[in-house]
Order: sequence, then C-alpha cells, then structure tokens
Amino acid sequence: MTAMSPSLSPSRTTTCASLLRQLQMIWDEIGESDNDRDSMLLQLEQECLDIYQRKVEETRKHKADINQWLAEAETELTNIVSSLGECTSFSRGKGTLKQQIAAIRPVLEDFRLKKDDRIKEFSKIKSQISHICAEIAGCGQSKSFTDPDVNQCDLTVKKLGELKSHLQELQNEKILRQQKVKSNISTINELSMVMSIDFWKTLNEIHPSLGDSSKGTLQSISNDTLARLTGVIHSLKREKQQRQQKIQGLAKLLVELWDLMEAPLEEQKAFSHVTRLISASVDEVSTQGCLSLDVIEQAEVEVQRLNVLKASKMKDLVFKRQSELEEIYRGVHMDVDSEAARQILTSLIESGDIDLSDLLQSMDDQIRKAREQALSRRDILDRVEKWKFAAEEEKWLDEYERDENRYSAVRGAHKNLKRAEKARNLVSKIPSIVENLNAKVKGWEMEKGIPFLYEKVPLLHSLDEYIAQRQLREEEKRKSREQKRLLEQQAVEQEAHFGSRSATKKPLGQSTNANNIVGTPTGRRMLTPSARYGTSGGKERKESGRVNSIIPVNYVALPKDDSVSRES
Repeated sequence: MTAMSPSLSPSRTTTCASLLRQLQMIWDEIGESDNDRDSMLLQLEQECLDIYQRKVEETRKHKADINQWLAEAETELTNIVSSLGECTSFSRGKGTLKQQIAAIRPVLEDFRLKKDDRIKEFSKIKSQISHICAEIAGCGQSKSFTDPDVNQCDLTVKKLGELKSHLQELQNEKILRQQKVKSNISTINELSMVMSIDFWKTLNEIHPSLGDSSKGTLQSISNDTLARLTGVIHSLKREKQQRQQKIQGLAKLLVELWDLMEAPLEEQKAFSHVTRLISASVDEVSTQGCLSLDVIEQAEVEVQRLNVLKASKMKDLVFKRQSELEEIYRGVHMDVDSEAARQILTSLIESGDIDLSDLLQSMDDQIRKAREQALSRRDILDRVEKWKFAAEEEKWLDEYERDENRYSAVRGAHKNLKRAEKARNLVSKIPSIVENLNAKVKGWEMEKGIPFLYEKVPLLHSLDEYIAQRQLREEEKRKSREQKRLLEQQAVEQEAHFGSRSATKKPLGQSTNANNIVGTPTGRRMLTPSARYGTSGGKERKESGRVNSIIPVNYVALPKDDSVSRES
C-alpha cells in the first residue's frame, strides 16, 4: 500500500510518504486496529484513483476541445480564404496539438483581419450606394441609415470591383442630376426675373432644400424634384409666352392709337419698353421685369385712356381721313362729291349705328385703295399733262402765227421767236403723244374694267374730241393757206396788169424800204431787227419811234422781258 505511482515526482513521493508516516503515528496513538487502518487506506487509495480518473477525463476532454478548435479553425480559415477569393491553401501539418495550434492561429488571425477590412470596405461602398439611391428615390434627407447587410460569403475583389463600378455610375448619375437641377434653377431664375416672380418662393414650393442652402442641406436630386422643376419651367415658359402675346397686343394698340391721334414723341417714349417688344421673339425677351404684371397693367391703363380719348376725337379723325381721301382724288383728277360724302359720314356718326373704329378702318381701306388707284393713274396723268401742255403751245403758236407783226422789233420778240421754234417742235410730236396716251388709257380700262375719268369726263372722249377739233383746225389752216395763195396770185396778176400805178401808191403807214415790210414773210426768215431794216444801230434807234407808230391795232400782246427792253 505504501508503493508510489511511477508517474509521481520524487518531491511528491517524499511528501506522500511523510504524510502516511504521520497518519500511522496518529493511528498508533489512537490505537486503531489493523482492519480499520486497512479500511481507511483502501478508502484513501480509492479516493486517489477517483482523482486520477477525473483528471484523465478532463485531459481527454481538453484534447477533444483542442481537436475541435483546430477543426473549426481550419474550417473557418478555409471559408475566409474562399470568401476573400484567395488562392492560398493551408494545412495544419504534424506535431503535437499545441504545435498545430501555434501554426494555425497567426494565419487565422491574419485572415480574420483581412476579412474585417474587406467587410468594412464593402459596408462603406454599399452605404454610399444606398445613400445615393435614397437621394434619387427622394428619401435621402429624411431617413437615417444603419450599416447595410454585407454578404460575408462573397467578399472577393471581383465583387468589390462590381460594387465600386456601380457606385461610380451612381455618382456620375448624381453629378448629372445636380447639374440638371442647377440648370433648371438657373432657367427658373431667368424666367422669374423677366416676369418679376418671387424666385425663392417658387423653389421652396418645389422642394425646401432648393430654396434654403444656408443650412448646408443637400439639394434634392430625386426624380420627383426633377419632374417638378421641369413642370414649373414649362409653366413659366407658357406664362411668359402668354404675357408676351398680351403685351405685344397692347403695344400694337398703343402704336395704332398714337398714329390715330398723332401723339407727341415724349408721350410715346414713356412706353418705349413696351413697344420695343412688338417684333421680339420669346427667346429674345430677357430684360428684367419687362413682362411683369405691373408693366402689363400700366399698358392696359394707357390703352383704356387712349380709347376714351379716341372716342372724343374720332369724329375729327373721320373727317380728317375724308379730307385726305379727297386730296388723293383731287391730286389725280378723279371725281369726288365731297359735300355728299361728308353728309353721309355725319349721318352715320350721329345715328350711332356704326362703330367709329370700324368706320375709321373702312376709311383707311378706302385711302389705301385710292392710293393704289392713284398710283396706277400716275403714268397716264403724266402723259395727259404733257398732252395738255403741247395743246396749249399749239394754241399759242396758232395765235402767234396769225399775228402779222410778230417779226417787229418790240421788247421780248426774240423770246417769242425761240418759244415759237420750240412750240413747232413740240406740236410736231402731238400725234404720237395722243396715240401713245390713247393706247395707255385703253390698256388701263381693259385691266380695271372701268372707264378712265378725267375731270368727270372719260379721257378717251376728250381725246377723240381733241383729235376731231385738231383735224378741223388743220383743214381750216389748209383752206386759209389756199385762199391766201389765191389772193397773192391775184395781187401779182393785178400788179403786172396795172404796172407803175400800183408801185406809186403805198398803203398808209408803210415804209418805202423793202426790208421794212410789216407782216408775215413768205419765206419765214428769222431776221434780227437790224437785218430786217438794213440800218446801223444809231439809225435803228432813230427809226424805232416810227416803226412802233405803225403797229396795227390787232397786235397780240405778248410777255415782254425788261432785260430785253433795256438792251433794245
């Protein structure tokens, strides 16, 4: 019973033996019997066995735990390597369990750190993705986010690259949306400035983050915000177009009323900011406040004022238009019954059955048509004036040639000679003038379908009468020349028959000088006074009294020039 286990160390054996001796000494003193001593030693030995047994079991369990930990560690390491997508392979190797633990533990810790870093990176990227998606969805400013779930089974670099690529796309989308929001806000600002609309109030109605940037909040870039921005822009553009159309209509009315009432330039300049928009396009209108409600209201008030003023002046304007119409008609020799037209206008105005604006518009149309008709008559009227002038010259030439004293040395005689020469040249062109005028009038009447009236008479009738009268005058001239030729022939025959008696008797008042004959020379020679009388300048002045004394009483008085009289 005193034998020791071989596994005990010497120090421990010594201790157990000393304790056993002490126990025997105590038993001796007590007087325990051998049986009791054997029983107590057996009990003590049994208790020692139980302790050893428990220790063995504990040690065996500890070994099993180590093996389990190694297996789990190996499995965890394999899973981490797989989730990270690593190509590394690891084996715990051989040796004691503690050696195996020492070999696998640092590798496992290293891969755990790698996994934690990868999870944090995944979580950060997914958090950014979730945040941008929430901003696009419109809930990024009102929701607090928790860390997103990360699939720890797939932590590969490839998966991380995909997430980064997705994040980059979302960041680009965010940038584009921010630029679009900024552009839309700028457009709204321009439209609001032109129409004097509260810009910040408009933005706040779309989304509070757009109108309040002082608190550092991010501007909303959600689909709803972009849609509302686009809708507001369309609404403002439509409002701008409507206001522009309205103000252009008011501007045209202002110009018409100013023209009607001949408003002064100073009064018109007060609304130059309105009238300059008459021909402007929608995109060209960008001046601040030019389409504000105040400007439109001011233009409306001015139009109302001018309309009231126009009603009081409309009667004067109507008769002014009538005077303008009559002046156009008179300018082109058209028949117009002014008195009857004014009576009709007075009756219409006093009856109140017609709108004065419509009446004024009707008269403007008449004036326009009258101007068009006057323009179409202008060429013919110019030819009529030329024909009238030629006829007047022809009449003067006839009277001039009937004057037997036209070659007398009187004041202005040389001017009459020049005029007669020009008149003969012009009269020779009268047939072609009348023929061309006749053709023009016929063409005009065929085009217009109405007769061409001149001083209330059809011009073709006047031309026909003139042609007939001219032919009659030509016939009378021909007969007169024939009669004169016969008389001259008779005078020559009588002179030959009676001889010297006709030569000695002279008519009263005639000179004996052959060159001083008063009357129309048969040869129509254009002679100067000195050439006609055959005398020097001094003798001419001496004889001038005698010559003037023999001018017959049927002398046609012609215009005399003072300068010519001074020279003579």
